[in-house]
Amino acid sequence: MAQKLGEREFMAELCNGFRLLADPRLGVITLESLKRNSALLGLDSLTDSEFRAMMQEGDLDGDGALNEHEFCVLMIRLSPSFMDEAYKWLNNALQNDLEEFLNKK
Repeated sequence: MAQKLGEREFMAELCNGFRLLADPRLGVITLESLKRNSALLGLDSLTDSEFRAMMQEGDLDGDGALNEHEFCVLMIRLSPSFMDEAYKWLNNALQNDLEEFLNKK
């Protein structure tokens, strides 16, 4: 998905997904808002324990909810193809840095 959209558009789509799932009053994704709005993203077949596991995995600050940053990190971590692409970008960047360093000597 990130390859098709580009980095900015991909992040914009993640932010849109966050807004769809977030509780509008609280501005975060709660377990209740996730369950309530999950059908909008095709996640309505998940069980309560799967919803809870997703919330726990993404809740980096331990407040019981997902803020926008936590949601984006979770979505990237749950997307193996995106992680593969990120590893390629990192590898290319490291290779370029190494080549530049070696050429300066």
